[in-house]
Amino acid sequence: MNQLQNKIAIVTGAAGGFGEGIAAAYVQEGARVVVADLDGEAARRVAGELGPAAAPFVVDVANRAQMEALVAFCSTTFGIPDVVVNNAGTTHKNQPMLEVDEQSFDRVFAVNVKSIYYMTHAVLPLMRKRGGGVILNIGSTAGIRPRPGLSWYNASKGAVNILSKSMAVELAPEKIRVNVICPVMGVTGLFEQFMGVPDTPENRARFMSTIPIGRFSKPSDVAAAAVFLASDAAEFFTGVELPVDGGRTV
Repeated sequence: MNQLQNKIAIVTGAAGGFGEGIAAAYVQEGARVVVADLDGEAARRVAGELGPAAAPFVVDVANRAQMEALVAFCSTTFGIPDVVVNNAGTTHKNQPMLEVDEQSFDRVFAVNVKSIYYMTHAVLPLMRKRGGGVILNIGSTAGIRPRPGLSWYNASKGAVNILSKSMAVELAPEKIRVNVICPVMGVTGLFEQFMGVPDTPENRARFMSTIPIGRFSKPSDVAAAAVFLASDAAEFFTGVELPVDGGRTV
């Protein structure tokens, strides 16, 4: 039997990278998924490839009204979400902290942190009414073992990591589980910004040398963790800060 049979999920930032991998794995495991992303064309492409169990929705996760509309769309299209994956994220370029302008700082915290505030306000009353649910936040190893040059991004992911634990403790009595997945760098759309240098084989090798298993993370790595943590097999898992990092944070 599929691990997520008949589950309903929202995945933000699902038009590429980790989010696309999670959405695809969820559909494969029997879930119906709202593929939510700022890039409408890419969201429609992904949903089209995944078939009738997926529906696209264009959203800026830093906009409260749009996040409320996203949850309403899921509820009317598939039903109240059993699982919400707060995956959408952004970063500033890898550079000295004083060179990051205020607009970039604000956008990083709006997309990476405030979006979870908006999503929680929108979805929690529905999960409470239904009697349970799963919230999965995508943090980062940056919030556990930060690299230099990404200070403000690191801080935003540190907030996501500790927020997830706090939510888990507060919501556990209501059968709402909250966990955070912390990937190491992957070759996604933000890859070159994370490095702060051109994407050359030499520069890749330098960053890869800090990962004991010897490769970057892949969407399938993050998706495997996201499938398990959303499944009924993980009913006793909450407040977990799970590095998907090939040993980077050891």
